[in-house]
Amino acid sequence: MASVPPGDIGTQPGTKIVFNAPYDDKHTYHIKIINAGGRRIGWAIKTTNMKRLGVDPACGVLDPKEAVLMAVSCDSFQFGQEDTNNDRITIEWTNTPDGAAKQFRREWFQGDGMVRRKNLPIEYNP
Repeated sequence: MASVPPGDIGTQPGTKIVFNAPYDDKHTYHIKIINAGGRRIGWAIKTTNMKRLGVDPACGVLDPKEAVLMAVSCDSFQFGQEDTNNDRITIEWTNTPDGAAKQFRREWFQGDGMVRRKNLPIEYNP
């Protein structure tokens, strides 16, 4: 049977993450991920700058219509002295195999099942 592509996810915020100055302290921003599709999915977050940006939790499993709140944190940094132009987080998700336990497995992303991605660019306001 051909694999079904993963359904849509929703995120709040929907298009970007905004951090506001000052950047002397760590900022934390919460993002909600909603599984809008009809199948259980595994999801994982990547960031372009592991030193500055942290995510917690960085991966998980969502049943249909289930949502999770995750924290994106931005460590203190010297604004204007570091390149922040391409900072973003990427959410990747894929259907979990039938019968799999509700426990995240990295190998779901390494098989031949389809993986979808959503980018959320990060904006830093001076």
